[in-house]
Amino acid sequence: MKVTTVTRAVLAAGLATGFLFSKETKAQTTDTATVQNTSVVVQQPAPAAVQEAPKKKAWYERISLRGYAQVRYNRLLETNPNLKCDQCDKSLGEGGGVFLRRGRLIFSGDVSDRLSIYIQPDFASSPSSNALHFLQLRDAYFDVSLDKDKVYRFRVGQSKIPYGFENLQSSSNRLALDRNDGLNSAIANERDLGIFFYWTPEVIQDRFEMLTSAGLKGSGNYGVFGIGIFNGQTANRPEANNTQHVVTRFSYPLLVGNKQIIEPGIQAYKGKYTVTPDQLSPGVGIAEKYLKDGFDDERIAATLVVYPQPFGFQAEYNVGRGPEFNPETNAIEVKSLHGGYAQAMYRKEVGSQVIIPFVKLQHYEGGKKHERDAPSYSVYETEIGVEWLVHKSVELTADYSIGDRTIRNAQNFNNSQHGSRLRLQAQFNF
Repeated sequence: MKVTTVTRAVLAAGLATGFLFSKETKAQTTDTATVQNTSVVVQQPAPAAVQEAPKKKAWYERISLRGYAQVRYNRLLETNPNLKCDQCDKSLGEGGGVFLRRGRLIFSGDVSDRLSIYIQPDFASSPSSNALHFLQLRDAYFDVSLDKDKVYRFRVGQSKIPYGFENLQSSSNRLALDRNDGLNSAIANERDLGIFFYWTPEVIQDRFEMLTSAGLKGSGNYGVFGIGIFNGQTANRPEANNTQHVVTRFSYPLLVGNKQIIEPGIQAYKGKYTVTPDQLSPGVGIAEKYLKDGFDDERIAATLVVYPQPFGFQAEYNVGRGPEFNPETNAIEVKSLHGGYAQAMYRKEVGSQVIIPFVKLQHYEGGKKHERDAPSYSVYETEIGVEWLVHKSVELTADYSIGDRTIRNAQNFNNSQHGSRLRLQAQFNF
């Protein structure tokens, strides 16, 4: 009887304890499962429908800003202060001192898949030797692509005219401090208002970009083939007759071997140029037919560029006709012209720095239509120099030049000057 009572008590206690233990274990198991389930829910990604779509950039967020400035001094070891070149550098010769040659800002970018813009003002333009640091528009053009790969595009606005490799080459990339007289006499400041069509296959787009970004002194992308019309009076001057100039260019960078690139090219333009009253001295004559229709202005040029890897070579030559002062008649007439240059260079990398020594020879016989009285020029010049890229933001150039220039205009029928000088430039890229 006692055993039965004790047994029942033990069983009752055991059942109670088991019930409580079972209940606690179940609660723990339930809590653990809840935590696990909660953890799984947290780790699961949000449905695609509720994920935030990437924000599309506004057009103004696609515009980049960069620029460069050049400071020069041209009179070290100078032998003739009267040896000048108004088109080249207005601080050359007598009265020249430390000179801010260029100070430019460049706004550029793809504002949409089919439209790119490029706007470049210059804060250091010099309309004359005694007027410095004028703000002037250099470029303001808009590229409209006909396809998403930008193989076919139109360029509208004020831009460089596709005539001559060195003319198209940025002043920030060029080795010699000034462009050659022979081809640059075609288009002062290299620019004008016009409409151009460019064709550039994708593989060549990449090649043009590499030639510039790798420091190989490329010209940028002006197409394998280009054609267009422009006013013909040169940049920042209004049209002065009823006809536009026509220009065309073909240039192809050929890959030779594993890395060497050679770029041959040919270009030509044709139009009518008007010598306006502000470009004439009193007493200088112009035949009636030229007053009415303008002067014939036409040229053709050949180009050959071997990019410096490490040796490089660059040469251009053009022939044509254009307005030129004749001292025998004291009048401006259409006369033939010819001239060009040849340049050799060597590119040497020293750590993160780059040194490029170069030699350049040029010759030109002909007129310069954009100068007063379209003076007649005879130019022979040799330059020996070196460019030192100290840092990607700082370049230093030393250029020793020996020149022989004869200029014939209404003020002086035979202004012949010969001399030499050492020119220095510091360029700042930002």
